[in-house]
Amino acid sequence: MKIKEIYPDVITEDTSYEYKAVLNPDNPIKWAKTLIGYANDKGGTLFIGVSNDGEAFGIDLEEVDKTKLLISRINDRHIFPHIKISYMMRSVDSNAEHFVLAVKVAPADSVIRYREGDYNETVFIKGDGNATPATPEEIISLSKRKYGVDNETSEVAYTDNQWSEYLNLCKEYRQDKSAPTMKELQNEEIVSKDGYAKSGFIMFSDNYNEDDTMICCRLWKGKNKTGIVLDSSRLRGSIANVFENALNFIERNTKTGWVKTEKGGRDEIRSYPKEAVREALVNAIAHRDYSISGTQIDVDIYSDRIEIVSPGSWLLPKDYNAYPAGSIPSIRRNAIIAACLDVANLMERGGTGFQTMMESYKSSPDELQPVVSIYPGFLNLRLYDRLFRDEAIELDLESLTDAEKVMAILKMEGPKPIKELQMSLNYRSRSQFLNEVINPLMKSGEIYRDGKPKSPTALIKIKK
Repeated sequence: MKIKEIYPDVITEDTSYEYKAVLNPDNPIKWAKTLIGYANDKGGTLFIGVSNDGEAFGIDLEEVDKTKLLISRINDRHIFPHIKISYMMRSVDSNAEHFVLAVKVAPADSVIRYREGDYNETVFIKGDGNATPATPEEIISLSKRKYGVDNETSEVAYTDNQWSEYLNLCKEYRQDKSAPTMKELQNEEIVSKDGYAKSGFIMFSDNYNEDDTMICCRLWKGKNKTGIVLDSSRLRGSIANVFENALNFIERNTKTGWVKTEKGGRDEIRSYPKEAVREALVNAIAHRDYSISGTQIDVDIYSDRIEIVSPGSWLLPKDYNAYPAGSIPSIRRNAIIAACLDVANLMERGGTGFQTMMESYKSSPDELQPVVSIYPGFLNLRLYDRLFRDEAIELDLESLTDAEKVMAILKMEGPKPIKELQMSLNYRSRSQFLNEVINPLMKSGEIYRDGKPKSPTALIKIKK
């Protein structure tokens, strides 16, 4: 019996149909790539129990059940995000002992990948009769085609008053401190010729409040996530707004120290170079995969490092370590979002962000250099605290007033309880310390108390 006798609309193997005699459990990628290719296209059906020439011999019910369990297991363990599958069965004999199992795959909303091991992901696309690994250019094209998160023309007309946060961002970082004109936005294809915002630009608008721009920030006490969370923020809103607020969170929760100079003076040094933090955050925003629902950018500050983790697999064909330092090619997942950041002078088309980070750490030892770690579906950019391991850095408080000492300790060591600050400054009386030092700083708006006034867990933090 030929397959077209039981499925009349199926003629031959093509981009919508493929035949398999059985599914090999020992080499699942051989057939799983077909399912992924369908999900990354318009969907399709894999027929099991059919030879390459279309002869439908079928499989028995026990084999049908084993096949379904196998597909479910591979979908759970190796296919990310999981694909949507439905099944049909049609008998090939009068006794209904053997069946052709039709595995129908629905088109996915996001780009589907096959995971193998801890660091290996492959995107497959479907051709006539076979599925092949996609190139970086094909992945970007597929991403744009599938979910249009970035480059579709919306029905929202661009007006200055609806993008004030973005325009203020441009004024802050552009060299001439100007806001981009309508003509400039149209030249960059951020706004269409007839004045409508592209979908990626909508994410910069003042009233944007979807979860896909969320950045979760946490300050940890210690070097890992088993410690206490000292400060946290869940940032939502326009990309311009969450970017600025994430920078402020990092700024208020990182340290400033001083290096003694040869002439007896002191030079200020920051835990993390400002330009490195900015570039790392911009990179995460520009290159994250906004199609993966339920995810966000995570900013975790530990005692010795910052880790910025963004959803989305590595687009380049080689591992990060295969590229010379500072020479990572620029392949943009989100062309319009990247163009918006470029217009704001936060991102360059040449892809020099990694090089800027490396340059800002050039005076630091090898063990403190920025690190990019690639995981299935995520990219982790790690910046090390230059003050944490450098024994030459010390906190010199001798020449400071008590108020300046409190500010220096908070900058150097992060948020502190009242009791610790009081002990650091050798005040015997808590009320005297509050009245003479803490309360004036709070009144001037330089610090604030996070927690109830008499709570032992309340922390004094620098206000930004």
